Amino acid sequence: MTFRFAYPVILILLAVPAGFLTFVFMRKPAAVTHSMASALAAMAGRKNRVLGLVPVMVRGLCLMLLVLAAARPQLYNVSRDVRSSGVDIMLSLDTSGSMQALDFKLDDRPVSRLTAIKKVVSDFIKKREADRIGFVVFGDEAFTQSPLTMDKGLLLGLVEKMEIGMAGDQTAIGSAIAIGAKRLKDLDAQSRILILLTDGRHNAGDITPVEAAKAAGALGIKIYTIGVGGRGPAPFKVQTPFGTRTIHQRVDLDEDTLKTVAKAGNGRYFRAADSDELSEIYDLIDREEKTEVKVKSFFHYRELYLFFLVPALLLLCIEIFLRTTILRTIP
Repeated sequence: MTFRFAYPVILILLAVPAGFLTFVFMRKPAAVTHSMASALAAMAGRKNRVLGLVPVMVRGLCLMLLVLAAARPQLYNVSRDVRSSGVDIMLSLDTSGSMQALDFKLDDRPVSRLTAIKKVVSDFIKKREADRIGFVVFGDEAFTQSPLTMDKGLLLGLVEKMEIGMAGDQTAIGSAIAIGAKRLKDLDAQSRILILLTDGRHNAGDITPVEAAKAAGALGIKIYTIGVGGRGPAPFKVQTPFGTRTIHQRVDLDEDTLKTVAKAGNGRYFRAADSDELSEIYDLIDREEKTEVKVKSFFHYRELYLFFLVPALLLLCIEIFLRTTILRTIP
Protein backbone atom coordinates (compact mmCIF):
# COMPACT_ATOMS: atom_id res chain seq x y z
CA MET A 1 0.00 0.00 0.00
CA THR A 2 1.21 3.49 -0.90
CA PHE A 3 0.14 6.83 0.55
CA ARG A 4 -0.57 9.90 -1.57
CA PHE A 5 -2.64 13.09 -1.82
CA ALA A 6 -4.98 13.19 -4.83
CA TYR A 7 -4.82 17.02 -4.95
CA PRO A 8 -1.39 17.89 -3.51
CA VAL A 9 -1.58 21.48 -4.81
CA ILE A 10 -4.21 22.22 -2.12
CA LEU A 11 -1.52 21.70 0.51
CA ILE A 12 -0.31 25.21 -0.37
CA LEU A 13 -3.27 26.45 1.69
CA LEU A 14 -1.54 25.15 4.82
CA ALA A 15 0.28 28.45 4.72
CA VAL A 16 -3.00 30.21 5.70
CA PRO A 17 -3.48 28.65 9.18
CA ALA A 18 0.29 28.71 9.70
CA GLY A 19 0.34 32.44 8.96
CA PHE A 20 -2.74 33.01 11.12
CA LEU A 21 -1.12 31.32 14.12
CA THR A 22 2.13 33.20 13.58
CA PHE A 23 0.25 36.50 13.49
CA VAL A 24 -1.66 35.72 16.69
CA PHE A 25 1.46 34.76 18.62
CA MET A 26 3.56 37.66 17.35
CA ARG A 27 1.08 40.53 17.72
CA LYS A 28 0.99 42.64 20.83
CA PRO A 29 -1.89 41.93 23.19
CA ALA A 30 -4.75 44.43 23.35
CA ALA A 31 -4.18 47.16 25.96
CA VAL A 32 -6.06 49.94 27.71
CA THR A 33 -4.84 53.16 29.27
CA HIS A 34 -5.36 53.05 33.02
CA SER A 35 -3.71 54.73 35.98
CA MET A 36 -3.36 51.34 37.71
CA ALA A 37 -2.20 49.35 34.62
CA SER A 38 0.55 47.55 36.57
CA ALA A 39 -1.92 46.32 39.15
CA LEU A 40 -4.33 45.09 36.48
CA ALA A 41 -1.51 43.24 34.71
CA ALA A 42 -0.65 41.47 37.94
CA MET A 43 -4.27 40.48 38.40
CA ALA A 44 -4.47 39.01 34.88
CA GLY A 45 -1.32 36.92 35.19
CA ARG A 46 0.64 35.07 32.47
CA LYS A 47 -1.40 31.88 32.91
CA ASN A 48 -4.58 33.59 31.77
CA ARG A 49 -2.76 34.97 28.74
CA VAL A 50 -1.72 31.43 27.69
CA LEU A 51 -5.20 30.03 28.30
CA GLY A 52 -6.63 32.78 26.12
CA LEU A 53 -4.58 31.45 23.19
CA VAL A 54 -5.93 27.88 23.47
CA PRO A 55 -9.04 28.52 21.31
CA VAL A 56 -6.83 30.17 18.68
CA MET A 57 -4.50 27.16 18.56
CA VAL A 58 -7.49 24.81 18.32
CA ARG A 59 -8.86 26.85 15.42
CA GLY A 60 -5.50 26.80 13.62
CA LEU A 61 -5.22 23.02 14.00
CA CYS A 62 -8.81 22.67 12.78
CA LEU A 63 -7.99 24.67 9.64
CA MET A 64 -4.90 22.55 8.96
CA LEU A 65 -6.90 19.33 9.20
CA LEU A 66 -9.54 20.75 6.86
CA VAL A 67 -6.84 21.56 4.28
CA LEU A 68 -5.41 18.03 4.57
CA ALA A 69 -8.90 16.54 4.14
CA ALA A 70 -9.51 18.72 1.04
CA ALA A 71 -6.27 17.40 -0.50
CA ARG A 72 -7.84 13.88 -0.44
CA PRO A 73 -5.31 11.65 1.33
CA GLN A 74 -5.42 8.10 -0.05
CA LEU A 75 -3.88 4.68 0.31
CA TYR A 76 -3.60 2.80 -2.96
CA ASN A 77 -2.16 -0.29 -4.52
CA VAL A 78 -1.76 -1.44 -8.10
CA SER A 79 -2.74 -4.76 -9.66
CA ARG A 80 -1.62 -5.67 -13.13
CA ASP A 81 -3.20 -7.85 -15.76
CA VAL A 82 -0.34 -9.23 -17.86
CA ARG A 83 -1.32 -10.56 -21.26
CA SER A 84 1.31 -12.23 -23.40
CA SER A 85 1.70 -15.42 -25.35
CA GLY A 86 5.07 -15.45 -23.61
CA VAL A 87 8.05 -17.76 -23.84
CA ASP A 88 8.23 -21.19 -22.26
CA ILE A 89 11.73 -21.94 -20.99
CA MET A 90 13.11 -25.19 -19.59
CA LEU A 91 16.46 -24.94 -17.83
CA SER A 92 18.42 -28.21 -17.86
CA LEU A 93 21.17 -27.83 -15.26
CA ASP A 94 24.07 -30.17 -14.58
CA THR A 95 24.47 -31.07 -10.89
CA SER A 96 27.07 -33.82 -11.36
CA GLY A 97 30.14 -34.14 -9.14
CA SER A 98 32.37 -32.04 -11.42
CA MET A 99 30.21 -28.97 -10.64
CA GLN A 100 32.07 -28.65 -7.32
CA ALA A 101 35.16 -27.34 -9.14
CA LEU A 102 36.25 -24.00 -7.62
CA ASP A 103 37.22 -22.13 -10.80
CA PHE A 104 34.45 -19.47 -10.56
CA LYS A 105 34.34 -16.38 -8.37
CA LEU A 106 31.65 -14.26 -6.75
CA ASP A 107 32.73 -10.99 -5.09
CA ASP A 108 36.37 -12.04 -5.65
CA ARG A 109 35.79 -15.19 -3.60
CA PRO A 110 36.30 -18.67 -5.14
CA VAL A 111 33.04 -20.61 -5.34
CA SER A 112 31.91 -23.83 -6.94
CA ARG A 113 30.54 -23.84 -10.46
CA LEU A 114 27.10 -24.74 -9.15
CA THR A 115 27.10 -21.80 -6.70
CA ALA A 116 27.92 -19.37 -9.53
CA ILE A 117 25.27 -20.94 -11.76
CA LYS A 118 22.61 -20.64 -9.04
CA LYS A 119 23.34 -16.90 -8.73
CA VAL A 120 23.15 -16.26 -12.48
CA VAL A 121 20.07 -18.43 -13.00
CA SER A 122 18.27 -16.64 -10.15
CA ASP A 123 18.96 -13.27 -11.78
CA PHE A 124 17.71 -14.64 -15.11
CA ILE A 125 14.45 -15.86 -13.54
CA LYS A 126 13.78 -12.46 -11.95
CA LYS A 127 14.00 -10.77 -15.37
CA ARG A 128 11.48 -13.09 -17.07
CA GLU A 129 8.33 -11.90 -15.31
CA ALA A 130 5.91 -12.81 -18.10
CA ASP A 131 7.32 -16.23 -19.01
CA ARG A 132 6.83 -19.72 -17.71
CA ILE A 133 10.04 -21.40 -16.56
CA GLY A 134 10.76 -24.96 -15.46
CA PHE A 135 13.78 -26.98 -14.30
CA VAL A 136 15.41 -30.25 -15.19
CA VAL A 137 18.43 -31.31 -13.12
CA PHE A 138 20.66 -34.12 -14.27
CA GLY A 139 23.58 -36.31 -13.26
CA ASP A 140 23.39 -40.13 -13.60
CA GLU A 141 19.73 -39.53 -14.41
CA ALA A 142 17.61 -36.52 -15.30
CA PHE A 143 14.40 -35.50 -13.59
CA THR A 144 12.02 -32.55 -13.56
CA GLN A 145 12.63 -30.46 -10.47
CA SER A 146 9.86 -28.01 -11.42
CA PRO A 147 7.30 -28.04 -14.24
CA LEU A 148 6.72 -24.84 -16.18
CA THR A 149 5.35 -22.16 -13.89
CA MET A 150 5.13 -18.39 -13.48
CA ASP A 151 5.60 -18.69 -9.71
CA LYS A 152 9.00 -17.02 -9.51
CA GLY A 153 9.14 -17.40 -5.72
CA LEU A 154 8.85 -21.18 -6.06
CA LEU A 155 11.53 -21.28 -8.76
CA LEU A 156 13.98 -19.17 -6.78
CA GLY A 157 13.46 -21.38 -3.74
CA LEU A 158 14.18 -24.52 -5.78
CA VAL A 159 17.32 -22.97 -7.25
CA GLU A 160 18.56 -22.22 -3.75
CA LYS A 161 18.02 -25.87 -2.73
CA MET A 162 19.98 -27.33 -5.66
CA GLU A 163 22.94 -29.43 -4.50
CA ILE A 164 25.88 -31.12 -6.17
CA GLY A 165 25.20 -34.81 -6.73
CA MET A 166 21.44 -34.59 -6.17
CA ALA A 167 20.92 -36.56 -9.40
CA GLY A 168 24.17 -38.56 -9.31
CA ASP A 169 27.80 -37.88 -10.22
CA GLN A 170 27.82 -38.75 -13.95
CA THR A 171 26.39 -36.72 -16.87
CA ALA A 172 23.25 -37.85 -18.72
CA ILE A 173 23.04 -35.00 -21.24
CA GLY A 174 20.78 -36.89 -23.66
CA SER A 175 18.24 -37.66 -20.95
CA ALA A 176 18.27 -34.02 -19.81
CA ILE A 177 17.44 -32.82 -23.33
CA ALA A 178 14.75 -35.46 -23.82
CA ILE A 179 12.94 -34.68 -20.55
CA GLY A 180 13.13 -30.92 -21.12
CA ALA A 181 11.74 -31.34 -24.64
CA LYS A 182 8.96 -33.60 -23.34
CA ARG A 183 7.85 -30.80 -21.00
CA LEU A 184 7.75 -28.33 -23.89
CA LYS A 185 6.43 -30.32 -26.85
CA ASP A 186 2.66 -29.94 -26.33
CA LEU A 187 2.62 -26.26 -25.37
CA ASP A 188 1.29 -23.48 -27.60
CA ALA A 189 3.63 -20.66 -26.47
CA GLN A 190 4.99 -18.23 -29.04
CA SER A 191 8.48 -19.61 -28.40
CA ARG A 192 9.71 -22.76 -26.66
CA ILE A 193 13.30 -22.77 -25.46
CA LEU A 194 15.58 -25.30 -23.80
CA ILE A 195 18.75 -24.00 -22.14
CA LEU A 196 21.21 -26.82 -21.40
CA LEU A 197 24.14 -26.11 -19.10
CA THR A 198 26.88 -28.65 -18.39
CA ASP A 199 30.60 -28.87 -17.67
CA GLY A 200 31.19 -32.46 -18.78
CA ARG A 201 30.80 -35.18 -21.37
CA HIS A 202 27.77 -37.42 -21.92
CA ASN A 203 28.49 -40.68 -20.10
CA ALA A 204 25.14 -41.91 -18.76
CA GLY A 205 21.60 -42.58 -19.98
CA ASP A 206 20.14 -44.53 -22.89
CA ILE A 207 19.67 -41.70 -25.39
CA THR A 208 22.50 -39.69 -26.95
CA PRO A 209 22.51 -35.88 -26.84
CA VAL A 210 22.41 -35.53 -30.63
CA GLU A 211 19.44 -37.91 -31.00
CA ALA A 212 17.53 -36.03 -28.30
CA ALA A 213 18.40 -32.66 -29.86
CA LYS A 214 17.22 -33.71 -33.32
CA ALA A 215 13.91 -34.88 -31.87
CA ALA A 216 13.51 -31.60 -29.96
CA GLY A 217 14.40 -29.56 -33.05
CA ALA A 218 11.77 -31.43 -35.07
CA LEU A 219 9.20 -30.32 -32.48
CA GLY A 220 10.17 -26.67 -32.97
CA ILE A 221 12.06 -26.38 -29.69
CA LYS A 222 15.06 -24.05 -29.76
CA ILE A 223 18.12 -25.22 -27.84
CA TYR A 224 20.87 -23.09 -26.32
CA THR A 225 23.85 -24.99 -24.90
CA ILE A 226 26.33 -23.59 -22.40
CA GLY A 227 29.63 -25.27 -21.58
CA VAL A 228 31.06 -24.07 -18.27
CA GLY A 229 34.55 -24.27 -16.84
CA GLY A 230 38.04 -22.92 -17.37
CA ARG A 231 40.44 -24.04 -20.09
CA GLY A 232 42.92 -25.75 -17.78
CA PRO A 233 42.78 -28.09 -14.78
CA ALA A 234 40.17 -26.99 -12.24
CA PRO A 235 40.73 -26.82 -8.46
CA PHE A 236 38.78 -29.26 -6.26
CA LYS A 237 38.73 -29.60 -2.49
CA VAL A 238 39.26 -33.17 -1.30
CA GLN A 239 39.38 -34.79 2.11
CA THR A 240 42.64 -36.51 3.01
CA PRO A 241 43.98 -38.09 6.23
CA PHE A 242 45.79 -34.77 6.73
CA GLY A 243 42.68 -32.62 6.32
CA THR A 244 41.11 -30.75 3.41
CA ARG A 245 43.44 -30.16 0.46
CA THR A 246 43.05 -28.54 -2.93
CA ILE A 247 44.00 -30.52 -6.02
CA HIS A 248 43.81 -29.57 -9.70
CA GLN A 249 42.06 -31.92 -12.09
CA ARG A 250 41.02 -31.60 -15.72
CA VAL A 251 37.29 -31.84 -16.50
CA ASP A 252 36.53 -33.20 -19.94
CA LEU A 253 34.04 -30.78 -21.55
CA ASP A 254 32.68 -32.12 -24.85
CA GLU A 255 32.28 -28.84 -26.77
CA ASP A 256 31.86 -30.56 -30.15
CA THR A 257 28.75 -32.40 -28.96
CA LEU A 258 27.29 -29.27 -27.39
CA LYS A 259 27.81 -27.35 -30.65
CA THR A 260 26.10 -30.15 -32.59
CA VAL A 261 23.19 -30.17 -30.11
CA ALA A 262 22.73 -26.40 -30.44
CA LYS A 263 22.80 -26.62 -34.23
CA ALA A 264 20.23 -29.43 -34.26
CA GLY A 265 18.00 -27.27 -32.05
CA ASN A 266 18.43 -24.14 -34.21
CA GLY A 267 20.11 -22.40 -31.30
CA ARG A 268 23.62 -21.38 -30.27
CA TYR A 269 26.52 -22.72 -28.22
CA PHE A 270 28.32 -20.63 -25.61
CA ARG A 271 31.45 -21.22 -23.53
CA ALA A 272 31.57 -19.70 -20.05
CA ALA A 273 34.96 -19.78 -18.35
CA ASP A 274 34.04 -17.56 -15.41
CA SER A 275 31.10 -15.93 -13.60
CA ASP A 276 31.13 -12.77 -15.71
CA GLU A 277 30.98 -14.69 -18.99
CA LEU A 278 28.18 -16.88 -17.66
CA SER A 279 26.17 -13.81 -16.63
CA GLU A 280 26.74 -12.20 -20.04
CA ILE A 281 25.51 -15.34 -21.80
CA TYR A 282 22.25 -15.39 -19.85
CA ASP A 283 21.83 -11.66 -20.49
CA LEU A 284 22.29 -12.28 -24.21
CA ILE A 285 19.71 -15.07 -24.23
CA ASP A 286 17.37 -12.83 -22.25
CA ARG A 287 17.68 -10.08 -24.90
CA GLU A 288 17.31 -12.46 -27.85
CA GLU A 289 14.18 -14.14 -26.50
CA LYS A 290 12.14 -11.11 -25.47
CA THR A 291 8.39 -10.99 -26.14
CA GLU A 292 6.02 -8.07 -26.24
CA VAL A 293 4.06 -7.97 -23.01
CA LYS A 294 0.81 -6.04 -22.69
CA VAL A 295 0.26 -4.84 -19.15
CA LYS A 296 -2.97 -3.27 -17.93
CA SER A 297 -2.80 -1.63 -14.52
CA PHE A 298 -5.68 -1.31 -12.06
CA PHE A 299 -5.44 1.19 -9.20
CA HIS A 300 -7.36 0.51 -6.00
CA TYR A 301 -7.85 3.52 -3.70
CA ARG A 302 -8.90 3.85 -0.08
CA GLU A 303 -9.99 7.38 0.83
CA LEU A 304 -8.64 8.69 4.14
CA TYR A 305 -10.14 12.19 4.26
CA LEU A 306 -12.54 11.21 7.07
CA PHE A 307 -9.54 10.64 9.35
CA PHE A 308 -8.82 14.36 8.97
CA LEU A 309 -12.33 15.80 8.51
CA VAL A 310 -13.88 14.23 11.63
CA PRO A 311 -11.12 15.45 14.00
CA ALA A 312 -11.39 18.92 12.38
CA LEU A 313 -15.12 19.08 13.14
CA LEU A 314 -14.51 17.87 16.69
CA LEU A 315 -11.89 20.59 17.18
CA LEU A 316 -14.36 23.18 15.85
CA CYS A 317 -16.92 22.06 18.42
CA ILE A 318 -14.27 22.19 21.15
CA GLU A 319 -13.32 25.73 20.16
CA ILE A 320 -16.95 26.89 20.28
CA PHE A 321 -17.40 25.24 23.66
CA LEU A 322 -14.25 26.84 25.12
CA ARG A 323 -15.07 30.31 23.80
CA THR A 324 -18.61 30.24 25.21
CA THR A 325 -17.88 28.62 28.57
CA ILE A 326 -14.54 28.05 30.27
CA LEU A 327 -12.45 30.55 28.28
CA ARG A 328 -15.17 33.07 27.55
CA THR A 329 -13.83 36.58 27.06
CA ILE A 330 -15.51 39.88 27.77
CA PRO A 331 -15.15 42.50 25.00
